[in-house]
Amino acid sequence: MKIGVFDSGIGGLTVLKALTEVSPNNEYIYFGDTLNLPYGEKRVDELKQLSNKIIEFLISHEVDVIVIACGTLSSTIYDSVKSKYDVKIYDIINPIIKSIQKTNLKKVLLLGTEKTIQAKLFEEKLAKAGVEVYTKACPKFVPIIENKINEPLITAIGEYLYDFKDLDIEVIIPGCTHYGLISEEISEYTKIPCLDIGLLVAEEVNPTYSINDIKIYFSKITPEIKEAVSLIFGDLEIIEKVL
Repeated sequence: MKIGVFDSGIGGLTVLKALTEVSPNNEYIYFGDTLNLPYGEKRVDELKQLSNKIIEFLISHEVDVIVIACGTLSSTIYDSVKSKYDVKIYDIINPIIKSIQKTNLKKVLLLGTEKTIQAKLFEEKLAKAGVEVYTKACPKFVPIIENKINEPLITAIGEYLYDFKDLDIEVIIPGCTHYGLISEEISEYTKIPCLDIGLLVAEEVNPTYSINDIKIYFSKITPEIKEAVSLIFGDLEIIEKVL
């Protein structure tokens, strides 16, 4: 099976890594749209245009499955694209919802981009399971992770999360895959565990078959992106591709 994964940048690599660990004997192709990030600040029509280009690029590589490894896209354009293409498309929100619905959790904190928080999908779907959802938009996290702004990560974490430390929250939902790259720092500050979004998505996709290969594309490659890929996958070639 050939699986396509895409995100606005390096965040989706956490999902790709989990997929390769759960099902290593597959062929994977990744696209990070670093030329156009952050996605959380874009209009929905812009997000649709960008997503369609990437999906069509992945389909041109004959993928069997596509994973939208982006919280912003999953909460805004997923429903409009999942039935548009013949290929099976997964998002990151539904696996999270399903996982929480199987637990006895009562209080969770959702972190996400402005678009993800505004969509209110988590609140609407988890209310039926009796789960109280606190939410916080964290717009600085992605630019800090992608080295677009020079601000200490711990400063931003304190700014966004200080008010949630004493609310008896049981788990934090990193509603943006970028946040998976800083989940340890978030948990250390709040003393609250973070869900492993990559693992939940990998278990949902549950791919099988037998080719082992990974191709990683970014619309813009920087030294920081090379370092991030190296930390996660070791010595792996990445390819710059503008769509």
